[in-house]
Amino acid sequence: MTLIKSISGIRGTIGGKTGDNLTPVDVVKFAAAYGSLLKKKKGATKVVIGRDARPSGEMVSALVTATLQGLGIDVVDLGLSTTPTVEIAVPLENAAGGIILTASHNPVQWNALKLLNEKGEFISGKDGEEVLRIAEAEEFDFAQVTKLGKYEKNDDYIKIHIDQILKLPLVDVEAVTNKGFKVVVDAVNSSGGIAVPMLLKAMGVKVKELYCDPTGHFPHNPEPLPEHLTDIIREIKKGKFDLGIVVDPDVDRLALVSEDGTPFGEEYTLVAVADYVLNAGKKKNGNTVSNLSSTRALRDITEKAGGEYFAAAVGEVNVVTMMKEQHAVIGGEGNGGVIYPDLHYGRDALAGIALFLTHLAKSDTTVSRLRAKYPSYVISKNKIELTPDINVDKVLEEVKKKYVKQPINTIDGVKIEFDREWVHLRKSNTEPIIRIYAESDMEVKADNLAKKIISDIKEIINEKTLA
Repeated sequence: MTLIKSISGIRGTIGGKTGDNLTPVDVVKFAAAYGSLLKKKKGATKVVIGRDARPSGEMVSALVTATLQGLGIDVVDLGLSTTPTVEIAVPLENAAGGIILTASHNPVQWNALKLLNEKGEFISGKDGEEVLRIAEAEEFDFAQVTKLGKYEKNDDYIKIHIDQILKLPLVDVEAVTNKGFKVVVDAVNSSGGIAVPMLLKAMGVKVKELYCDPTGHFPHNPEPLPEHLTDIIREIKKGKFDLGIVVDPDVDRLALVSEDGTPFGEEYTLVAVADYVLNAGKKKNGNTVSNLSSTRALRDITEKAGGEYFAAAVGEVNVVTMMKEQHAVIGGEGNGGVIYPDLHYGRDALAGIALFLTHLAKSDTTVSRLRAKYPSYVISKNKIELTPDINVDKVLEEVKKKYVKQPINTIDGVKIEFDREWVHLRKSNTEPIIRIYAESDMEVKADNLAKKIISDIKEIINEKTLA
């Protein structure tokens, strides 16, 4: 089964049987449920949609559009767009919500409906549960023929988005232009191939485009991890480039490559941008937020700048909620997701690029030297598969008891701190798996810490009957 229903939307592989995969029937059902929720809550009259370039996008977009119109809701279609662009467009259009048609970093056979509220932010858990309930009950009330929704195409919003970024006080276009940066861009043949070069050229950057044709045919695994960056690394080593930029298909994750071909590290995208924001905007309180599985380096640079760091549960909606509560000046996730609230509360690779380039220009150094100034940590990512009869919550409770003398955070699984190291245990929502992330200043130490916790879990399972 590859249809995943969650409180933030629905995703799955195209084709197959209804209810098992993301078929046209499933697309219509969940679009109808979301539209019905908006009509009930907001008296919805308008929804913004946009999509990445994957081949199923046009079909899914047509199904969603027709369904919303059938409910009497007007649709503003941004066409090929980015997740942060749709997020920005929703309040500008005074819409009741938005749907982004993208499976983010998932392979080409996947697609998804990501659901936004009237602020252009991901819907709450409560609203997500209501969407699932409405879909299951098929509580749809479609409009009469005289009250069908209208359709409007608007291709201007990527430029509007970029114009907003360039007007940010901390984005210095002149400083970047004066440096004459040469940059290689890998946009995995999705909508980033339109947006990223447009932004860079507006900042006076010389651009070498690699996989920037938005055909939706991904030339490699679209998740911007180091093992998938071999082509751009090879390109950078061939010429004199200052930086490599990689985005995922919907442009909410940003990975960087140094001028020597070394991956900057997704965890450090947020760290570098936060360093600039914290030290360029001292009039603010300087608080930052990331999720529990993100690097400690953000906490280190935040405290060095006189601010306070806060950890949120994993998930963008949780990070955004805590950012608002703690009045954070910047936040995000360690997957290259930068959230800059002076623009909007959503992960935005385009904003991250503009802020990073300004930081690089003002630092008057190379990307590799800039990376070297930050605390160096390594995260070891592991998982342990359990039999279905094992009570995962009870296992985590026993681990917590074993390390009761250490600082422990339980807002999302169990995170245990050991001086400047940590380990985070989270259970999967769909299968009997515990994910175990550990961080230290050396790879071998992070691996050993993870192995120690895995050994503890196995010992707990062997010692007790956890039912």
